[in-house]
Formats: sequence, C-alpha cells, structure tokens
Amino acid sequence: MESVTFPPLSRIAICGGTHGNEMSGVYMVREMQKQKADQRGSVSITTVLTNPRAVDACRRYIDTDLNRSFTDASLSTPLTDSTPYELRRAKELNAQLGPKGSEQAVDLLCDLHNTTSNMGICLIFYSLDWLTLHIYKYIQSKMTSTPVRAIQLDIPLSEAYSLEAVGKCGFALEVGPQPNGVVRADIFNAVKEALDLMIEWLQRFNSGESFEGGEVEAYTPVAKIDYPRDPTTSAITAAIHPQLQDNDFKLLKPGDPIFLSFSGDTVRHEGEELYPFFVNECAYYEKKIAFQLAKKFTLTLPSISVKKD
Repeated sequence: MESVTFPPLSRIAICGGTHGNEMSGVYMVREMQKQKADQRGSVSITTVLTNPRAVDACRRYIDTDLNRSFTDASLSTPLTDSTPYELRRAKELNAQLGPKGSEQAVDLLCDLHNTTSNMGICLIFYSLDWLTLHIYKYIQSKMTSTPVRAIQLDIPLSEAYSLEAVGKCGFALEVGPQPNGVVRADIFNAVKEALDLMIEWLQRFNSGESFEGGEVEAYTPVAKIDYPRDPTTSAITAAIHPQLQDNDFKLLKPGDPIFLSFSGDTVRHEGEELYPFFVNECAYYEKKIAFQLAKKFTLTLPSISVKKD
C-alpha cells in the first residue's frame, strides 16, 4: 500500500456539551478555556461549549437533539419563529466551525460525549478517513487505562447528522460508563489522556513525522434492538439481562440471554454472532433502542505523512 500525504492539521476544534448532561465534555472544555489552551505548538485549538442552554438545564437537549441536526437538509432549512433552539444552534456552529463540506471548515473536529454504557473509549466517525484512523491507532497503542475502539458509521456525508461531520475530518469521542449529570474522575481523566495523545499525534504529524501503516479493528453497526414491549401500552416489559449488562463489545452468540422480563422470563438472542454496544444507554430509551449490534472488521492503513510545500 502506497504512502499517502495530507496537508497539516493545524486548526482543530474540541467541543463539549452537545448533550448538556454529558459532563466530561462540559468540564473538559471549561477547563481548557480557563487555561486558555488555544495553541499547542503547531496546533491551533478552538474550544466550544456547544449547547449552553442544555448545559445550564443539565438536560440532553432543550427542544430537539442537537447531535441529530447537522444533515445537509437540516442545515439548509430556513429559520422561522418556530425553529427549535438546537436547529438554530446547529446553524451557528456550522458557521463557526464549517461550513460543512467546505475548505473553510476546521481541519479536525473532536466532539466529546459520555455514555451510560460500559463502552470504554470509542472513536465514532463516518468516512474511512486515514487521518482519523491513524489517530485512533495511536491512542489505542498508548492508552493502558481504558479499552479504545472505533465505530464507523456507513452514512454519506450529506446525511451525516452529528457535529463532527462539520469538520474536514472528525470524530466523536464517546466515553463511558458515566451517569448523566455526573462527572467521574476516572472517566474525565481517560478523556484528558485521549485528547493529550490526539494533540501529541497532531504535533508530530505536522512536524513532518511519518506514521507507518498497519491493521486496525473497527466496528460497523448493522442493527438496533428495542426492548420487549406491551402491545397495548408500548411500555417495556423487560430489562437488559444481567449477562448482557456491562458487556459491550463482547461477542453475542445465538441463544445468549439478552432480556429478562419483569415476570422472570429470559429472552435470548436469535440470528448471527454480532457485537453489542450502547447496551442500556439511558438516552436511547426515547429512541426505542435497548442496544445496537455491530460487525467487526479489519482495516489496513497506509503509511501517512504531511504534504510538503
């Protein structure tokens, strides 16, 4: 595989509070702003508290999910008096950090999230972007405190709905388990370590260092599983089975228990072997998702280096 060159990644954005009750990103951005950490060597850093009204209310969102508001269709919809707050905010963020798909967009956008699921650190991104995957490979090779994984969403850029899609390249850093509205020192420190490693990689890349290719494993979602529900009221009738709870990314085989009904019956997995993630994520109850299922695949990365003038 031939070596690939890219322009320097000098303008980056680190965002937090896209969901106002996911506290690692909120406190990380506030801490970076307090320290005025806007330049680290060759890297110029913009820090943004992305959904300030939701942060003040300690809620996921005020009117609608900000992290579902960055499709081309949403960003191009004209504003009216009835436009939800988050759609207005999405346009402001797109103007500040993008516009999405343009040469003016920041080189790299990292949006910080927490999950109540036991997922460790996950880099979630859209395209098979060699830069993002090399950052993932670097963080994974250096971190010892927390498992580091990657989830690739197979969605075209026009339909990419979350904030990181606004940058030329980007990813969400999803870290858990952490309850909503709570900050945990171990989770906060894992986020800080991952960000420090990302910035270290960017500085080394921008200075002209080459990074060898190699193989990385990643996951791609293939299914969303809802809770068993009462056919009349739609109320859930079961919880995640104790054998599945906290076992994100552990291979789920046919016959393995997935739900335990409130009357004591076990519901078992049917179908092929897949990997569960976002298991019992609090925010997904409203989306009728008990957990998602993914396939694991291996990617071969090319060697990369910065493009010389």
